Amino acid sequence: MFRVRLDNEDMILGYVSGKIRRSFIRILPGDRVKIEVSRYDSTRGRIIYRLHNKDSKD
Repeated sequence: MFRVRLDNEDMILGYVSGKIRRSFIRILPGDRVKIEVSRYDSTRGRIIYRLHNKDSKD
């Protein structure tokens, strides 16, 4: 589980989706991710995609 800071500075609890877990994609602190917020609880969400960082050297 990860604490994710949204663009509007809210903090939510995010967990990794099964597709990312199955593909062995690593998510590290500081990575930008796309998150799907639960419609029932707006403080929880599912991480569905890891975005490319602009300042990364890769």
